Amino acid sequence: MKYKSIFISDIHLGTKDCKADLLLNFLTHNSCDHLYLVGDIIDGWKVQRNKLKWKNSHTRVLRKVLGFSKSGTRITYVAGNHDEFLRLLIPHKVIFGNIEIVNQATHQGVDGKRYLVTHGDFFDGVVRLHKWLSFLGDRAYDTVLSFNSKFNWFRHKLGFGYWSLSKYLKVKVKRAFDFISKFEITLSEYCKKRNFDGVICGHIHHAEIKEIDGIIYMNDGDWVESCTALVEHWDRHWEIVTWTKEQDDVVDDIDSSSHKQSKRHSRKSGDTVSQSADLRTSTGHNEVATKV
Repeated sequence: MKYKSIFISDIHLGTKDCKADLLLNFLTHNSCDHLYLVGDIIDGWKVQRNKLKWKNSHTRVLRKVLGFSKSGTRITYVAGNHDEFLRLLIPHKVIFGNIEIVNQATHQGVDGKRYLVTHGDFFDGVVRLHKWLSFLGDRAYDTVLSFNSKFNWFRHKLGFGYWSLSKYLKVKVKRAFDFISKFEITLSEYCKKRNFDGVICGHIHHAEIKEIDGIIYMNDGDWVESCTALVEHWDRHWEIVTWTKEQDDVVDDIDSSSHKQSKRHSRKSGDTVSQSADLRTSTGHNEVATKV
């Protein structure tokens, strides 16, 4: 599928729970004019703790992104808190081919609206003011993911589907403390003061499209559990795509400058924004589709 723009974040390359194979499959079957990497692409925190879990699939993801760049796709890399080491390069305005590294960017949508593109950690008081607590939370998240993998292995043996314990805990705990809501409202208020029409972010691993006090809030999710991307269609509407296909029926030529579309790919239609910026939610289940 050829989109106008694709936004992905929170891949966490270098961690054992990164869904690099699924992401590689997604990038093989989809292309765009402008690719935004919205932070936490490489997990520098794991490097600091000497717990780097780098796999060949992680390298292939980077090579695929570079292949996009070589083929003419413009790439904007918005640094996040896990790959904040890249922020040291931003004052020097370092550009690698078609890849630009920034703290935040402005995206001019096909719908004529101006969107702030930011990872979101600057608006998370826990990260900005209590970084040690974020490291603690990061370790706890790893523990939950490890338990979740074993738990779902038993569920699979019993014939049950996948169930995300960490997502369940995040929704229950974070919503209990009103964390997600405050994060979304803070970002929206900032955008309103800066005269943006909307904001595109990541950071909290919670894909969403909604309108908050006249501001369009869009979060592209993550590639640790949800495997979601935010896409901008040529007909001006926005959509969250949940990628679920694990079998690839297209030869993945990583160094090729062309990006072939599969005849069949599995996807789940999520929230969308139409041409008139009306918000609607699709409740469709996973399906095999040839056209979006």
